[in-house]
Amino acid sequence: MAASPSTARVINDRLALGLLQREGPLTAGELKVLTGLSRPTVADLVERLQDSGLIRIVGETGARRRGPNARVYGIVADRAHLAALDVRTDGVTLVVADLLGATIAEASLPITRDARTGPAVERVAALLEDTARDAGATRLHTVAVGVPGLIDPGTGELRGSALPGWHRSVAGELQQRLSARIVLENETNLAAVAEQRSGSARDRDTFAFLWLGRSVGAALFLDGRLRRGVSGGAGEIGFLPVPGTGGLPSASGCAGGFHSLAGSAAIGELAAEHGLKSPDASQPTASAVVAEAVTAGADGFLDALAERVAVGAAAVTSIVDPGCVVLGGEIGLAGGADLAARVATRLAALNPLPTEVRPGELGGPAVLRGALLTARDDAQEALFAPDA
Repeated sequence: MAASPSTARVINDRLALGLLQREGPLTAGELKVLTGLSRPTVADLVERLQDSGLIRIVGETGARRRGPNARVYGIVADRAHLAALDVRTDGVTLVVADLLGATIAEASLPITRDARTGPAVERVAALLEDTARDAGATRLHTVAVGVPGLIDPGTGELRGSALPGWHRSVAGELQQRLSARIVLENETNLAAVAEQRSGSARDRDTFAFLWLGRSVGAALFLDGRLRRGVSGGAGEIGFLPVPGTGGLPSASGCAGGFHSLAGSAAIGELAAEHGLKSPDASQPTASAVVAEAVTAGADGFLDALAERVAVGAAAVTSIVDPGCVVLGGEIGLAGGADLAARVATRLAALNPLPTEVRPGELGGPAVLRGALLTARDDAQEALFAPDA
């Protein structure tokens, strides 16, 4: 069936807005070429989008030609403002951005693990409100929050017995205080989104993402879609029973699982066994040790670490055959191409399925980047709708 005139207009408008989002400001002539629409149709949609407040004239072409310069149209970036939060066990980092995702303010707040829930969530909410207000974003449209733990896709409830108590209350407190839409998402999923959109997996529709940091996690992109599982627990690889930990995980904790083999504490112990220390004794971190090991060519340690990481990667690839595994998080970034190559060699020995192993490009900041991309997509989906 042919689309009705109103449906065709919606499709054309969304097509033009998508091009302006990806390509930046364009002239009507450029929109005509890129969309394949007729000149009158482009003129009509430009007028509609201007009237709706979604686009405006942002300049004129400077081409050297006879006649007047063509007007250049761009999305009204300050039509809506967004925020993204990365909630960790030791604090919160946040950014405030415009509709196109350009950061206009950022802030961070340390919070101890044993902080009381009420005061902690009050401080987080106040930090976001103050940061947004100071940046001129008086009314946020969408706020995306990245958290560790399982998020039930049906209820949106955050689950995880080992999480600080204030984690479970952050989203609810923000929802009560703000008129914005609050989107809660697992941190590893958000990091995978960032790597797929602007990192090492941007050319892949299907891949597995391993988060290697203080904790371990996994995310799955299959045929261009992030897969969360029925209960939101797809990728909880820290609970994976593996050899070499001396025990088994349980429903209440991942000690004895893959977390005990490849989490930051386990990597620190492995480094000590090989006589390695963090280059900064005042802030010893697993990622710093791994980076130093790569620089120093500490083959024994790096081979042992690759062996451990490959165990988790083999479990994932045996089930979903993604063809590509990205090693993300702070440790994946620190290990770089060296660690990825060693993991690939060991993975090939464990599993007959051909699998490329890549280092992540974004490290820890990938969570915040993924949250911002999620907030931007959500806001644009709402604002670019025909009735917006």
